[in-house]
Amino acid sequence: MQRRNMLAALTLIPFARHAMAQAPWPDRPVRFINPFSAGSAVDVVTRLLGQNLSERLGQQFIVENRTGASGNIGTEAVAKARGDGYTLLVGSPGTMAINPYLFRTLPYDAEKDFVALSHAVSFPQAIIVNPKLGIRSLPELVARVKAEPGKLNYGSSGSGTTSHLAVELFKAALGLDMVHVPFRGGSQAVQAVIGGEIQVAVEGVPSLPGMIGQGLVLPLAVTSAERSTLLPDVPAIAETVPGFDAAAWIIYFAPAGTPAVLVETISAELHKSLHAPEVRQKLLEQGATIHGGSAAQTAAFHRAEMRKWKRAVEISGAKVDGG
Repeated sequence: MQRRNMLAALTLIPFARHAMAQAPWPDRPVRFINPFSAGSAVDVVTRLLGQNLSERLGQQFIVENRTGASGNIGTEAVAKARGDGYTLLVGSPGTMAINPYLFRTLPYDAEKDFVALSHAVSFPQAIIVNPKLGIRSLPELVARVKAEPGKLNYGSSGSGTTSHLAVELFKAALGLDMVHVPFRGGSQAVQAVIGGEIQVAVEGVPSLPGMIGQGLVLPLAVTSAERSTLLPDVPAIAETVPGFDAAAWIIYFAPAGTPAVLVETISAELHKSLHAPEVRQKLLEQGATIHGGSAAQTAAFHRAEMRKWKRAVEISGAKVDGG
């Protein structure tokens, strides 16, 4: 009798595990840890999604900005969190594809410590010049650089940032020689172009339409695979360099160890919110390209992005001591 009872209990274990895995999510507030400051495009997108998720699922989705150390502090916090679906990471190329190769040591492993949930959106950047420079297209810029190697300067939001490394990939593809001038933010680089201190800069598309409209800067190309909805008349670099894509992106991650069924649930809910009409419209107004997709598709995309940005760091020679 005792043996039969034990066997019966053992047969119930898989069903009990399945029931636990299928437990409703969420049943309490969920935190998105954003490793960067409030007000950025990454922050705006996550708050839009959080609001929709809260309204649909009946629980609070809170964005917590935990900044510092080039995003490493907030990212580490999620790496060490429980894989229960209640602490999620707002991942970007900097923390999840560049820092692993830029820093000699990191307090997290971008591959082993996380599981991908959703490739939410991407944001193109734009190569801009001062209209007084006399360059009106990307082919004209390429021709000028080749005719005057090492003479033109380009500004970025800092060494090792996507704006810096996107140009390094572009330079490598065409064998160009331009001098990098790092600034403490993209807006400073743009102002340096406007002031004539440097010739070229790279900045996120959402912040540019006003300055373009005033004739202060001229966009030559965007770094995404396709043209931006905000700048439909500006070609993509991919139209000159086939296959080129150096857009910034947002990928949401959960800590490693999060049950697979929960990963799929969260991924599906993020996808629903991304494609909710009211959210979709606001994202498009921000200049975002909306993706979504499954957890598996997102993981494959993330691995490919890590390979690409690793190469960019190697090309640039950028390196940061310490972690």
